Amino acid sequence: MKAGTDLAQIASLVGDPARANMLAALMGGTALTASELAVEAGVTLPTASAHLSRLTEGGLLRMARQGRHRYYALSDHQVAGMLESIMGVAAALGPRKVLPGPRDTAMREARICYDHLAGEAGVAMFDAFAGRGFLTIDGEDVSLTEKGAGFFCDFGLDIEAMRRKRRPMCRSCLDWSVRRSHLAGSLGAGMLDRFIALNWVRRKKDSRIIRFTPPGRTAFDKLLREA
Repeated sequence: MKAGTDLAQIASLVGDPARANMLAALMGGTALTASELAVEAGVTLPTASAHLSRLTEGGLLRMARQGRHRYYALSDHQVAGMLESIMGVAAALGPRKVLPGPRDTAMREARICYDHLAGEAGVAMFDAFAGRGFLTIDGEDVSLTEKGAGFFCDFGLDIEAMRRKRRPMCRSCLDWSVRRSHLAGSLGAGMLDRFIALNWVRRKKDSRIIRFTPPGRTAFDKLLREA
């Protein structure tokens, strides 16, 4: 009963439309103010503050003060993974759009999921790394191989530092648009950071959309072919 009660409590937090819109707005990994989240949710500031208090008390959000402002963000990667999975179920079972707009197409191609690459590009990368033996997949468990550690070190990632973190090195995350897994965890976040540092990708302002630069797209495709 306790597990069911806990599930119901989390579901009630996510299930409100205004709170769901706030959580979706924070899936980009950035922190937003109550005013910004009120706009995203389409509610007044006092109503938004009440929702944010519930989400924070429920453990889904964390709040930080900076000057006069309070900034809200998802509490951790586990919350982001849960939301991405719910989006996957919603995409599979919910009403379908007949003509998806350009924004939908861009979101499907490449987007940020909390702090890692998602969409078609993220799934393709995960598949390529697994196919070359850099990752081993056993059901929901994903492990980095010795061969993979060498590859990622050569690509500029500090694998030893990642191993010292409490966060999982690598984890599968169900992609809501492709409905297959992409790479999450420290390794997934590290790869996106590296792509940004190399100017392979740029994040669209005020959006989760990730756009490849022309040289970046070529380099990314080459990386997957040679991975």
